[in-house]
Amino acid sequence: MTETQVEIEGPSGHGLTPAYRTSCSPAGKRIHVKFNGVVVADSENVLEFRETRRVPTYYFPRRDVRMDLLERTDHTTHCLFKGNASYWSVRVGDRVAENAVWSYETPDEAALDLEDHVAFYDDKMDAWYEDGERVQEHAAEAESFRDNPLMDWLMREAWEAANSRELTRRLVQALGAADIPVRRMRIVIRTLHPLLAATAYNWSIGAAEVERFEISHDVLETGEFRDSPLMPIFEGAGGVRRSLTAQGEDDFPVLADLRAQGMTDYVAMPIAFSDGQINAITLATDVPDGFTTAALGHIHEVLPVLSRFYEVHAKRRNAMILMQTFLGKHTGERVLDGLVKRGDGENIHAVIWFCDLRGSTALADSMSRDEFLIHLNRFFDCMAGAVIDHGGEVLRFVGDAVLAIFPIADPERTERAGAASGLEACEAALEAARQAKQRLDVMNATARAGKRPRLDFGIGLHLGDVTYGNIGIPERLEFTVIGAAANEAARIEAMTKTLDQPILMSSEFAASCPGELLSLGMHELRGVGAEWELFTLPENED
Repeated sequence: MTETQVEIEGPSGHGLTPAYRTSCSPAGKRIHVKFNGVVVADSENVLEFRETRRVPTYYFPRRDVRMDLLERTDHTTHCLFKGNASYWSVRVGDRVAENAVWSYETPDEAALDLEDHVAFYDDKMDAWYEDGERVQEHAAEAESFRDNPLMDWLMREAWEAANSRELTRRLVQALGAADIPVRRMRIVIRTLHPLLAATAYNWSIGAAEVERFEISHDVLETGEFRDSPLMPIFEGAGGVRRSLTAQGEDDFPVLADLRAQGMTDYVAMPIAFSDGQINAITLATDVPDGFTTAALGHIHEVLPVLSRFYEVHAKRRNAMILMQTFLGKHTGERVLDGLVKRGDGENIHAVIWFCDLRGSTALADSMSRDEFLIHLNRFFDCMAGAVIDHGGEVLRFVGDAVLAIFPIADPERTERAGAASGLEACEAALEAARQAKQRLDVMNATARAGKRPRLDFGIGLHLGDVTYGNIGIPERLEFTVIGAAANEAARIEAMTKTLDQPILMSSEFAASCPGELLSLGMHELRGVGAEWELFTLPENED
């Protein structure tokens, strides 16, 4: 039998605890376990494994276990002292206890005695017997920890969920396994997004999957939402509960809908994040007497821990949203994937788009800053909106100009997110330019009727190699493209005013672009040197 002792040291070198011990020794008694009326393990050679501040665990020799009733699963866990654990479900008749049995098949040195032994979760088996007498738990300490059937799920399984939707699905399953009769559940997580105010995860009995809905800021202002039980929760109420069998006028319209669906009880509770943000969970049941005190108590007790899981997922989602909003969809993904240092990046082949608002200085001088900002954002709606609609990546707003790219796939790295073939990238960029012009034409037509100033523009399209990555200083970086091709795209755009053409393209772009383009001859680009052949759309598209 073994015993190990591990001293846990803090940063200062002082022990955080006197010692952390594990030990394994014979239990010294006959123990057998029943599930669905069948003895699944019966042994006089049980080992008792003890670990500081943990409930002792019984390990049965496999020869004394009905291994024919066990079904191996893909579930695994890791123990710092014992190693990797494999899991089995117990199936007897029509009942299954999922992941109820585990074993360290290749245990670490501190637990070598556990090889060829298995252990059972106490609360997943029906009955335990020690020397012929039935016991509720084989250790008194287990009562406080396992009194709540949701606590074990939180500790063992909830952390495996990859996102909030998956966590909600697992929560639904855990509630069902604990015989807590939830028939409808809504979880609403508020979010940081310029368009969205919250994300809702909805489940109802009979549904195949948890549904995810996005709630806009406008929806939050509707009477339907403001009259819902969520508003008191968001405003700090500790909870809302309504019996749907009681007679009287409903103070929330949703209650009548739930009553019509056969629900008998409704509860809304806050899910609080560590930064003070209040989210909500709502539950409804159709059992005649509604939720029991014990059922609601179990849920309420685990909410502080459960909220941390939702907070982790929400923070990552918010980070992704903010990255995509301020950096661009594909650029944000690259930053979150680890391209965070100055110089991080890659060389790519891309269509470079550069556009500019014509006469912006005079326009700014003729109106207030607020009015000019409105017109500038309308211009960006037309230009950058068209780029995004056609799969491009907006990298920078430079005053009244927009820098964007349409990445072209490297044949040796076809997995690059957002990249297309050269033909596809040029088609997308050209269609985006056409759409941007159409949008601005429509806006200018309405501007004349409303006596607003006309907005004119220039777009330069070029194709070439650029470095796509982080530049700046370590304390303030920008993820963008740099290189001669980016500068040349800006110079091509500058020629739109000289040639009185709103859209110009380089010969490199024209060579890869489908359809007939109109050549405007050779022209010298400022700061570039050699003459360039420039192209525009056919005259009938002007």
